[in-house]
Amino acid sequence: MSAPLLQKGHGPGMPVMPPQQQPQTHMPPGLAQPGMPPQGALREISPVYLCRIGQETVQDIVTRTMEIFQITRATQLPNGVTQSQAAYQDRFGKLQEHLRQLTLLFRKLRLLYERCVEMTPDLQESPAELVPYVGEETTPVRVEPCSPAVILERQEVLEKVRQKNQEMKVLMDQMRNLLWDVNAMLTMRK
Repeated sequence: MSAPLLQKGHGPGMPVMPPQQQPQTHMPPGLAQPGMPPQGALREISPVYLCRIGQETVQDIVTRTMEIFQITRATQLPNGVTQSQAAYQDRFGKLQEHLRQLTLLFRKLRLLYERCVEMTPDLQESPAELVPYVGEETTPVRVEPCSPAVILERQEVLEKVRQKNQEMKVLMDQMRNLLWDVNAMLTMRK
């Protein structure tokens, strides 16, 4: 089930970046990294942790893609200018390495996604379940009775929101009138 993972290091064609700019590659324990717990320990990893790793992987994918675009942008088109074979091979090697790393990152992201889906089957809803259709009866949401304190607090918050909305309406009317006056004065000047 595990795919080859992104290996850190400076291989051929890898740009040397300062340590603070090195792309971080994180894998959950148990996904084919040496020195990590066996596959059974993967059950204890939370989906939130996997999502965070997935987010970092997406950031790595974006970074790699930007580097690929920078390499291709810096490549000179053969407009009758002879480019040295060594420079061409160097750029081609860098591009191939970035594409290989990008492929590995996408595989890693797919594994993380599949693992999250396995861990959260109760949260998976098909998009069709979320779309209400005309004429289809909706199941009423069961609302449990609240305590009087909660009901009172809700009413107070609603009243404050109404007051703020009214204040904003007055302010918008004042601003509209001010703009009309300014526009009228500007047109009279011309």
